[in-house]
Amino acid sequence: MKFRVKFLAVCATSAALVLLSACAASGPNSPSARPVLYPNATLNRVGDAQGRLEANACMARAQSAGLSPTQQGNEVGRRAGEGAATVGVASVVGALISGRGGEGALRAGAAGAAVGGSAGAVSGAFHNDRPNSTYRSFVQRCLSEKGFDVIGWN
Repeated sequence: MKFRVKFLAVCATSAALVLLSACAASGPNSPSARPVLYPNATLNRVGDAQGRLEANACMARAQSAGLSPTQQGNEVGRRAGEGAATVGVASVVGALISGRGGEGALRAGAAGAAVGGSAGAVSGAFHNDRPNSTYRSFVQRCLSEKGFDVIGWN
């Protein structure tokens, strides 16, 4: 029975993470955002379809220059370490205050570190992909040189 409850908890948590990551992967602050073109004379003359093709060409040109739409760091590892340290220490202190010294405190600390590390890693995964401002500046300048006016990213 215990195994079944744990299995259901893991399944529910995994499903929630998948849904949250899908939400985080879109919008103006996501790495997958595209430039929004102002309907100036150039866009009006060539049309929306050609404007999208030109944006695609500028995005490809930025990538061929070695730029990536995402600015990735080691956010997952950093947050996992912070979570493990914070919750692990809090668990040990809580065990010592409640009178469970020695081995009980060590078990509580190890369990807390595992929980905190897992929570920190999940948090870091959601904050790991940030849009690369240099990539966006490159694309905006490329489009500007073609006569387009980028008013934002969506």
